[in-house]
Amino acid sequence: MDPDTVVNIGRQAMEVTMLLAAPILLSSLAVGLVIAMIQAATSINEMTLSFVPKLIVVAVVMMAAGPWMLRQIIGFTQRLVENIPYLIG
Repeated sequence: MDPDTVVNIGRQAMEVTMLLAAPILLSSLAVGLVIAMIQAATSINEMTLSFVPKLIVVAVVMMAAGPWMLRQIIGFTQRLVENIPYLIG
């Protein structure tokens, strides 16, 4: 296996990782921003106020995007396992 193949597999793994993490991180970021704006406008400085909505949104996003995320990781793993003979040969 040459270095280009290793770099290519690593790049594909990073792409899949970013695809899987993006919906969760972006939704959490959006909710955190909205909660922070509300806290700044009302002068409420409660740290746990942002935790519960983020937790709920992340759970909803995981339920909604879970099947798609599972298909992505299964597809990557299948491609990787199917290419094992070509990678070591």
